[in-house]
Amino acid sequence: MIADEKYEFKPETKRKIFILGAVGVLLLVLGVFMSRNSGGHENNHEKKAAAEISKSLTASIEVQESPEHNEGAEHHGSAVWLKRVYTSLWQNDIFFVGIGIIGLFFVAIQYASQAGWSAGVKRIPLAMGSWIPIGGVLTIVLWFITKGDIFHWSHSSVFDPASDQYDKIITGKSGYFYWPLAAGSFPIFFFLRMVAFFGLWYIFFVWIKKEMLAEDLDGATEHWYSARKFSAIFLVIFALSSSIAAWDWVMSIDTHWYSTMFGWYLFAGWWVTGLSVITLIAVYLKEAGYLKVVNANHLHDLGKFIFAFSIFWTYIWFGQFLLIYYANIPEETVYFVNQMKSAPYNWIFYTNLFLNFVFPFLLLMTRDAKRHMSMLKVVCPIVIVGHWFDHFNMITPGVMQHDGGFGFIEIGMTLIFAAVFLYVVLSALSKIQLVAKHHPFMEESLNHHI
Repeated sequence: MIADEKYEFKPETKRKIFILGAVGVLLLVLGVFMSRNSGGHENNHEKKAAAEISKSLTASIEVQESPEHNEGAEHHGSAVWLKRVYTSLWQNDIFFVGIGIIGLFFVAIQYASQAGWSAGVKRIPLAMGSWIPIGGVLTIVLWFITKGDIFHWSHSSVFDPASDQYDKIITGKSGYFYWPLAAGSFPIFFFLRMVAFFGLWYIFFVWIKKEMLAEDLDGATEHWYSARKFSAIFLVIFALSSSIAAWDWVMSIDTHWYSTMFGWYLFAGWWVTGLSVITLIAVYLKEAGYLKVVNANHLHDLGKFIFAFSIFWTYIWFGQFLLIYYANIPEETVYFVNQMKSAPYNWIFYTNLFLNFVFPFLLLMTRDAKRHMSMLKVVCPIVIVGHWFDHFNMITPGVMQHDGGFGFIEIGMTLIFAAVFLYVVLSALSKIQLVAKHHPFMEESLNHHI
């Protein structure tokens, strides 16, 4: 029999989270103040050089020589400092939404595959799923606030042949955003997809959580079977919705560019980041005296997942890069040229490979490394930060173009999101049993050895 175990969300932990958020607010305010005073003209020489490189490349694209194609025109919008704030808001929102939905995805995978080893850690990803409704509301609100700056296709002028902003390519894609309404009106199709995805994710989160907690009360195996049924259905829905969400919320920022691998690419980043968050929380709970049912074998499995899917992410990254860049199609390669040649994206582009592949690969290569909490406490933050940078480079270049920056605004915004996310997750974790003592596979988990 497994003893009751409940996490206590201590005042000192809350205080540390509040300090983290306060530091984030301070850095954000300082960053906005510095950006406004600088007028957004930092590193002008470097940015002008990068702009010339991009311009010389795009000038060679035949379709851009047409007067009907004008994405090269200036994107009108808010002041540079405000666009940086909007961009950082959207980037962090999508990043943390990904971590939240991966919590539910992890739980669903364990049920659908009838995995026994993970019985002692499933409450951590379940608590992470508590971010889904918050992330959903925040995403919808932010879309209305930032869409004019984040999504170029949301401007009605790009669909007006009489406008100098008219864009033939975006007009050809208008049905994907605006159907059944007219192009340039309200993107009802896009908006309904967003609401539907978050609605479905939240519904399945509630259903699965209800069955998991009911199991604690009476121990009936019917709850496990119900959770497995809901998990199997959710995985099918998630497979479709996560890919379309990747196209809608990230890839459509660069409306001319597309990649058939992008849905997998964003998922791979979300997945390995979510695994790192689960592992990091598990490690800190172990160090605080919780999760007595979790041992080095369970940590080893989590470490193996991080190791394996860091390689998987790299495979998708390289496959996407190779297929586009090696084919030398200008309208597609310009996406990578902007990241490789323009500051501040260029150093992030190459740093990504070290943070998201080289370091996890080398540090987790040995068996012992995956079993030691000290090593996992080093690798997991590296992976999380690495994929935050990956999201930065997926979103910021398309919005800010050559006015992008990385500084106090971006760091402060991230700390605020991290503080709120941690508070929500730990608060949710403190309201449920930390270990599912009536889980039908708990005995298998207790005797798990690799």
